[in-house]
Amino acid sequence: MPAARFAQEAAQQIAAGGSAGLVEICLMHPLDVVKTRFQIQRGSADPNRYKSVGDGFRTIFRTEGLFGFYKGILPPILAETPKRAVKFFTFEQYKKLLGYMSLPPGLQPSTLAYARHIIKTEGLGLQGLNKGLTATLGRHGVFNMVYFGFYFNVKNIIPANKDPTLEFLRKFGIGLTSGTIASIINIPFDVAKSRIQGPQPVPGDIKYRTCFQTMATVYQEEGFFALYKGLVPKIMRLGPGGAVMLLVYEYTYLWLQENW
Repeated sequence: MPAARFAQEAAQQIAAGGSAGLVEICLMHPLDVVKTRFQIQRGSADPNRYKSVGDGFRTIFRTEGLFGFYKGILPPILAETPKRAVKFFTFEQYKKLLGYMSLPPGLQPSTLAYARHIIKTEGLGLQGLNKGLTATLGRHGVFNMVYFGFYFNVKNIIPANKDPTLEFLRKFGIGLTSGTIASIINIPFDVAKSRIQGPQPVPGDIKYRTCFQTMATVYQEEGFFALYKGLVPKIMRLGPGGAVMLLVYEYTYLWLQENW
């Protein structure tokens, strides 16, 4: 492929992927806040325990207001938008490399202040700014393997529909199923990440250190289903969120190919 053509295609894929990531984050972030709150709860003794997803939403809205649902949204935007741009670009290139069929054409300290504080007090290592790195890699690795693998294989098996509305619903349904299955499979890594990065049970005493040690501790102390805490809001976010992200990517990429 000529260099100019490759550069144009790469730019289209990166722009479409970044747009997809940004839209998905902005739409689904409130569910991520509720999910994380569920995952850092430790049993029925927690006085601030949410009883259900609805109770979590009501409590956050009552105590923190509307902007409470968007706490911490800047780091995902800064991290996930370029990450998803690169993710979709590399996926498209690996598909070619491996011989796959081509696709159709509020008032809070700032993120920077938090980062400076973490670096100053805990450093850059696995107990500092990179705390929970292994669990994060596991979470994203497992999710993307299932998410992309299921979506692009099943999409090629189920026939396309000539009706634009039915074709949209076909892709949305496959994307929804992909995000749901991937969420169910990777949530133990997500719980471990939240425990490692969240407040420790005893201040100053690091209980949750590594990914698999945290999973084992949660399992031993709280049982098997504790590894699936926050599953409902996670599915509510990443089921439709996964569908939205893939659809925004595909339709944006197609538009860029036709108009750029």
